[in-house]
Amino acid sequence: MKPFGPIPPQFADQRGELVIGGVPVGELIEKVGKSPAYILDLAIVEEQIAAFRAAMPADVDLHLAIKANPHPYVVQSIFPLVDGLDVASAGELQIVLDAGISTDHVSFAGPGKRDPELVLAIEHGAILNLESEHEATRALAIATEMCVTPRLAVRVNPDFELKGSGMSMGGGAKPFGVDAERVPALVRKLLDGGADWRGFHIFSGSQSLDAQAIADTQAASIALSAELAQAIGARPPSVNLGGGFGIPYAANDRRLDIGPIGERLSAALAARPAILADTKFIIELGRWLVGEAGVYVARILDRKLSKGHVFLITDGGMHHHLAASGNFGMVMKRNYPVAIATQMGAEPVEAVTIAGPLCTPLDRLASDVMMPRADVGDLVAVFASGAYGLSASPSGFLSHPLPAEIVVKHGKVTT
Repeated sequence: MKPFGPIPPQFADQRGELVIGGVPVGELIEKVGKSPAYILDLAIVEEQIAAFRAAMPADVDLHLAIKANPHPYVVQSIFPLVDGLDVASAGELQIVLDAGISTDHVSFAGPGKRDPELVLAIEHGAILNLESEHEATRALAIATEMCVTPRLAVRVNPDFELKGSGMSMGGGAKPFGVDAERVPALVRKLLDGGADWRGFHIFSGSQSLDAQAIADTQAASIALSAELAQAIGARPPSVNLGGGFGIPYAANDRRLDIGPIGERLSAALAARPAILADTKFIIELGRWLVGEAGVYVARILDRKLSKGHVFLITDGGMHHHLAASGNFGMVMKRNYPVAIATQMGAEPVEAVTIAGPLCTPLDRLASDVMMPRADVGDLVAVFASGAYGLSASPSGFLSHPLPAEIVVKHGKVTT
């Protein structure tokens, strides 16, 4: 038998049928008329935002990384509660524009931006986080042709990384950002070119559960920002410190305590050099805000026995939820938090593997886990599914139908 990750506390103590956002899961599935479905409880997202505000310095801004969950209604609902947004493509920027959201506090990151994406960002006044000298040259040329002043920041590739993170984004040779030692010359080029220089973006890693490592990285990023500012001879209007806040997925993962991060950040900002005195500092989060608010729900289509082992075959799988199958960045496949959604809290009585409908052995939502007895028609819930779910999965593989997407809050359902 293999363990599975911790069910988020908002769901862990439930008994009987799973309730999400005040509505039984079966009722939610019936409302949309199909399964599988991604279901997100907005109230949990609001709780996370409130927890962030309580722990972090009051003058630190919170930005939402749309890439974690680009559902338009989710973005529209979260935007009034945060201080800005980060997009990573023209498609994500279009979600912002279609929602009528001002681009005053919208930044655009990504190592490979096409010319039409640069045009769209510059036209609408979004801040472009430049990732190379060549991209800077293109952005300046496009802005000159458009007769507008572009808002440009520089993504910095630092000499350090976020230790113990699930995915390293900085330190050493990387496709992301401009090596720190080349940043001053690039910023001078932007200033000479008439750009509105907006500061630095320093993103060193993601999915960390180590508060000390996150705090150390933030302190190093502040020190690097001061060093670069002094070399440039100008104050950066803003410094995006990235995020890196992780959530527990696997059995041995511990929940991140952000209190010590806020305390260390307060101390680091209090001691910052004078050149950063008026700089706005930003933390950009995605997964930590929405991850534990989401549940992926699939229906059992078949129950079969093979060589003494029970397989529960569901109508959902890796084509909708690549991360839960262990095929999205995991070195070792570990089970996400799972449950039989119609039997929350019931005694586990058998070891099962929960597989999807695809004709590949990779299509497994959980392997060899102890579960209550489940039969055809029962619902399976995969928790911690609010981030990097459908949009990070090969939904076109084998041409199965897309899942429903449901947003719920205190009994109000939006589909």
